Amino acid sequence: MFGKKTETPSSPTTVRTGGSLSHNSLVQGSKLEGNVTSENDFRIDGIFVGNLQCQARVIIGPSGEFRGEIDCQNAIVEGKFQGTMRTHEILEVREGAIIEGDVHTNKLVVQSGSIFDVKCSMGEEPVHRSSSTIIEESVLSEIENGQLEES
Repeated sequence: MFGKKTETPSSPTTVRTGGSLSHNSLVQGSKLEGNVTSENDFRIDGIFVGNLQCQARVIIGPSGEFRGEIDCQNAIVEGKFQGTMRTHEILEVREGAIIEGDVHTNKLVVQSGSIFDVKCSMGEEPVHRSSSTIIEESVLSEIENGQLEES
């Protein structure tokens, strides 16, 4: 009667069960355009156009479409991806997935029945070269192939 009232939380309490505390989800029928940064898993079942930087796992579900750039720890692709993807650990491309663009990953799993049309680099961080070095290498290659004469 005269005791302290206890307030009931307006939303349910989230309990940590060994995985990440929470995850984000873009549901089927939704479209997001822009840049997103996330510390937790991010699942895409709708359409995402832009850039996604995720410190956890990105999942592009069977109905999901992504166009842009992804930088994440791990990724599972079951839907469509077009752009540049960098996974620091494992990229898993499942049956029915369509991936086009540039990919850098440490480990790669590609299931049969997927389309993997990319320029792919694997392993440690790629060595960054200056544009002048790339141009010099291109010119030397053309000279070696007889496509360009030395001056």
